[in-house]
Formats: sequence, C-alpha cells, structure tokens
Amino acid sequence: MIFNPEYECMEPLARKKFQLAYLKNLAETLYEKVPFYRKKMDKLKIKAGNISCLADIEKFPFTTKDELRENYPFGLRACPKDRVVEYHMSSGTTGKPIVNEYTIKDINIWRECMSRTLSAAGCTNEDIVQNCYGYGLFTGGPGVHYGAMNIGAKVLPMSSGNTERQLMVMQDFGATMLTCTPSYALYITEAAAEAGIDLKKLPLNKGCFGAEPWSENMRREIEARYNMKAYDIYGLTEIIGPGVSYECEAQDGLHVNEDFFYPEIIDPETGKTLPDGEKGELVFTTLTREGTPLIRYRTRDITYLMREPCKCGRTTVRMHRLFGRTDDMLIIRGVNVFPSQIEQALIEIEGTEPQYLIVITRGESHMDEVELQVEVKKTYFTDETRGLEKLRSRIETAMKSKLQVNLKVKLVEPKTIERSIGKAKRVLDLRKI
Repeated sequence: MIFNPEYECMEPLARKKFQLAYLKNLAETLYEKVPFYRKKMDKLKIKAGNISCLADIEKFPFTTKDELRENYPFGLRACPKDRVVEYHMSSGTTGKPIVNEYTIKDINIWRECMSRTLSAAGCTNEDIVQNCYGYGLFTGGPGVHYGAMNIGAKVLPMSSGNTERQLMVMQDFGATMLTCTPSYALYITEAAAEAGIDLKKLPLNKGCFGAEPWSENMRREIEARYNMKAYDIYGLTEIIGPGVSYECEAQDGLHVNEDFFYPEIIDPETGKTLPDGEKGELVFTTLTREGTPLIRYRTRDITYLMREPCKCGRTTVRMHRLFGRTDDMLIIRGVNVFPSQIEQALIEIEGTEPQYLIVITRGESHMDEVELQVEVKKTYFTDETRGLEKLRSRIETAMKSKLQVNLKVKLVEPKTIERSIGKAKRVLDLRKI
C-alpha cells in the first residue's frame, strides 16, 4: 500500500526542483545558525549562493560521527531552544553520545516517513503492531510507534527484552505485525520453540526488521520460522531514526524518502561521489530538518543506489540492502570481508544455526588470527565425531569458495553464543593493539 502517492510517486524532475530549493535553504540555515558549519563553510569559501544545481552539494564538506560527538550536546542545534520538543541520542558506547533534537515539524516528518515505511509492508488500521524496538532515548521504538498510530494501527509498545512476556502478549492480543532487530526476531523463535509455541499458527503475518545489517538468507529463515513476510527498513539516529528508507512489496531495494533526505554514494577512501549502481559509502543530507539538520553526513554504511522504475509504482531512488559498514569490515589476509557475507554463506549450509561469532586474536607471529564460531544443530553433538568434522570441512570450504579467505572454524553447541535483545554482536576483537 502506498501511504502518500503524491510524494512517493512524484515525477522525478519535479522532486529535484524542490530538493534544490530545500538544499539552498538548508545551506543558509546552517551558515547563519550553526557556528560549526559556518566555520567549515568559510574555510572552503562556500555559501548557499554557490548552489545552482543538486550536484553542487559536492562543494560542501562532509559531516562525520566524530564531529557530532565533539559538538555534544547542543552544538549543532539550528533552531531556538524553545522550539525543541523531544530529544533522542545514540548509545554512546564508543564515546560521547550523539544528540538529535526534534521540533514539532521534525516529529511530523518522522511520523510521515514511518507511515510510508509500515504501509509499504502492508500495515493498515486493521493491524496490531507488536513493537519490540527499544523505547526511550533510542529512536527505534518511538519511530515505529509514531508511524503505526498515524496509520491507525493498534500498537503494543513492548520495547525489547522480557521474551516470555513478548510471547504471551503476541498470542493473547493477536499481534499481526512484528517490529524489532532481525537477530531478536530469531531469538523469539528459539524461545517460542522451548515454550512449545507454534508461531506459524499465530495471526502474525508480516514484520519490519532493521537497525543491523542482515542477509537475504536470514530473511528467508525468519519468514520460514514465522510464516510471515519480512521487510527491511533503514534509519539512523543522526538523520531522524527509522524511516529513512524502506522496502515495498517488490523487495528490490529500499525506497529513500527523497523529499526529506538526499542520498549520495561516495568512495570511502577518497570521498569522491560515485555513480548509481557503484558500491560505496552512503551519505545523507537532511533537507527539511529543523532541530539538528546535517549536510553530507557519512553513515559508514556500504550500499549502492538504483533509479530504475520499481514495480510498485514509487519513483523514489532505491538503495540496495546494506552490505555492511566500513567500521565493521574485516581485513582477513588482505581480503575485505563483512560479517553479513559470512552470515549469508552460513545459512546456506544445512546443519548450522543462524548464530555465529567472529573472534579475532593476534598470534605470536604478530599476525591476526580469525576463528569463526558457528552453532550447529544438537544432533551433531550426539552423533559420531566424523559428522562434526565433515560439517566443519564444508563450512571452511564454503568460506574459501565464497569469500576467498581461509577461516579456522569451531563448531559449538546450540545456545552457546550469547544472544542479544538489540543489535547482535558478531565480532569479538581480543587483540591488544
């Protein structure tokens, strides 16, 4: 279902006209109201007057996550303080958190974006949405909540965790849509199996999953365990939260809400803008934000853009599902590898569970050593050792064939690897550098 055909299906040239107007206004606002940006723009001798077409955005500086942390908490505010009505922030696990300030207009933009997102996944006012994204300062829970209510759906504001209660509510309230991280969606299936609950018999028939990269094979695994349709959604706290882009029924890339967010793909090493279809780092400019607008924010996410017509009728540019993040990328013996690539290969191997951990250590030779711990089905640990060895050999062969790397594989019993109610931890770096 298309929530807002006027904008989601707008003729691309018409969309570009108001994107250009928004970009000029944004540049003026940042220069006048945010000293951080004024200093950067003065250094490059650029102003809003330098913008004559959308391509001129390349004249402007990038914004990085470190710069957002350096301006904690309110250094990037672009509106009067009394217009701010809500705050959200990142977890801050690797330093100062990133603060995002919202005006009423920003909240309404977010509500619109999430209404489009959930509608594209089939959500209507007849649905009961079990929202297992975290509430509070994290943007996941509130974003889904705003969008679902705007559609008229019923919301179960569960937040994350307390899986036993999640299952009780899922059954008793007849939830028809699930929203959470894909790794938590799988964890719920494990808990359901232990409790003797057949998820396929519940009314649950669709879900929106995001906040972490996940493979196409994991999508199929989730769909099979729930008997549902699983949709990918994308967002990040720095831009607005979930709802920056979303999958439609065609599931051929994620439609970007271009009337609010302008996407670019750059070479992560050189910063050079790349053409459509070429894989690189995703960069976003918030065209209409008031609280904390950003220009050319480097997301660190790796993808590419597609402008071919979509079967659904929407005309917005689409981004391919994430391949990973520049800061998640591992270099193993000179080969670039993303955890999601390992996941994609693993789920194709019969006998493995969709749970794994990449452990990195530094050996006596000062070379990085990588061990891939993989959960396998319980029957393999009650069978002959020969079966385990065959499976381990198959995994190592698959890694070499698909990723061009040699990995030491360790097979572990089910539920050995720690589960997460939020984003899954796939890499454990034990190097002392």
